[in-house]
Amino acid sequence: MREVKKNRKTSETEVKVELNIDGSGNREINTPIKFFTHMLEQFAAHGGFDLKIDVQSHDKDNHHVIEDVALTLGDAFKEALGDKKGIVRYGNFILPMDEALSLAVIDLSGRAFSKISAEIKDEKTSDFETVLLPHFFNSFAQASLSTIHIKMLEGSDTHHIIEAVFKSFARALSIACSIDESKKDLIPSTKGIL
Repeated sequence: MREVKKNRKTSETEVKVELNIDGSGNREINTPIKFFTHMLEQFAAHGGFDLKIDVQSHDKDNHHVIEDVALTLGDAFKEALGDKKGIVRYGNFILPMDEALSLAVIDLSGRAFSKISAEIKDEKTSDFETVLLPHFFNSFAQASLSTIHIKMLEGSDTHHIIEAVFKSFARALSIACSIDESKKDLIPSTKGIL
């Protein structure tokens, strides 16, 4: 089983993550940001990952909460994937949510990059600052050493846009992490390393 526990403790936050990539979407998420908690629950459910996240915010700054969760979660995926032998490596998914339509693509490449193309007019939805959406994915990409592209194809409702982004990303990541049984002893790279 590809399971890992990760902790990150700073003067700003304390984050605990338990991840099972080969789970069934079981989740226990506790963050001080209600909407972010909801998005992480969607991520676990739609990715089929068993996920526990517990966050304590020492400085009450949402920026640090979202960044540190993304760093810890990305690091957990990187460690749980190990040498990445047998993984599909690439994943993509287009997901509709009412009027919103999101495309997410990921390469578990060993190279960190993210580009989020989503026009969001509102500064906040619920207690979530929308400017932090690309920051989450950039931090996840840095820690997981993955390449992430997310493009909003349609959308006007801020809640729907962000939820479609998280769900499409979860589905794409699940595909990329899955094992190709016909190549389960191979690393999917001509370099022999990811």
